[in-house]
Amino acid sequence: MSAAASQMHFKSVNYTGQGPGPRVIIMGATHGNEICGTQAIGRVMAELDAGALRIVNGSVTFVPIVNPLAYAKNTRSGDRNLNRDLSPKESPQDFEDRVANWLCPLLAQHDVLLDLHSFNAAHGEPFVMVGPLDNDGTLEPFKHMREERALARRLGVRRFVTGWMAAYGGGVQRRSRGNAAELETVLRYGMGTTEYMRSTGGYALTLECGQHLDPQAPEVAYRAIMNTLAHLKLIDAPAPEPVPFEEMEALQMVVVHDKLDAGDRFTRTWASFDPVQEGDQIGVRADGTPVTAEFSGRILFPDTNAAPNHEWYYLTRPNPQFGRE
Repeated sequence: MSAAASQMHFKSVNYTGQGPGPRVIIMGATHGNEICGTQAIGRVMAELDAGALRIVNGSVTFVPIVNPLAYAKNTRSGDRNLNRDLSPKESPQDFEDRVANWLCPLLAQHDVLLDLHSFNAAHGEPFVMVGPLDNDGTLEPFKHMREERALARRLGVRRFVTGWMAAYGGGVQRRSRGNAAELETVLRYGMGTTEYMRSTGGYALTLECGQHLDPQAPEVAYRAIMNTLAHLKLIDAPAPEPVPFEEMEALQMVVVHDKLDAGDRFTRTWASFDPVQEGDQIGVRADGTPVTAEFSGRILFPDTNAAPNHEWYYLTRPNPQFGRE
């Protein structure tokens, strides 16, 4: 870790009302070049500090810059991706481990997380990543599905994506070839801010507010913060209406495909949510074998720069039951 990084500190600001209510945490710049959340949080805090807005019930903690090293560098990561392998470390090896040792106990003190992000694609509308159905399984046990999905429908966006850990875990199982110790290690690598929050008994949403430099992204983030505070009754404001079912697009992440060789390549420039039809060619392996879509849906998180044996792209299919469970 650099000398400059060793001098950095972490900042959170809490506002607590006099009435009972949930403990909410709202974060920006988990990835340092995704600053729309930082800008929106600053705007809301200014309104609170000026008395234009008041927390009347529960509490809200703002973390304007989760990863100060990545933020200072204006890059996604400082030493590594903070949104993977997020857990406290007895012997921190890099800057993100030190962030985790501060952030994880802070998350565990709260009930609800809203993590504000942006994306690199040249185009695309905002979307929210939502957690699993209620379950008592081993992959991602959960018991707040209804509350989490009710909040998701009130953030002000119409596109919802579920199934991250199940799809990621399926890919991990294929790679691990039945090695239980390796499986547990790599699944832990898939844990980010929202997964960690759910593991502590709370619920959490990742909102992708738009393209990194889109001037509307901070507006999307600001509206989501205000809707969250109103929906959870932390502020005295009308309850936001949920997005109507007929306007929603809900997608389930079904499968992840790995890059197997550095020579694997896409046959066109893909962006998240580009539609694909069954049999469409997506890429070609280093040995010339075509890579095709096994079903019709949308591609998600295509990564041209993926390393061998890492996630290359995901496929999603419509999830018409979302929000109706």
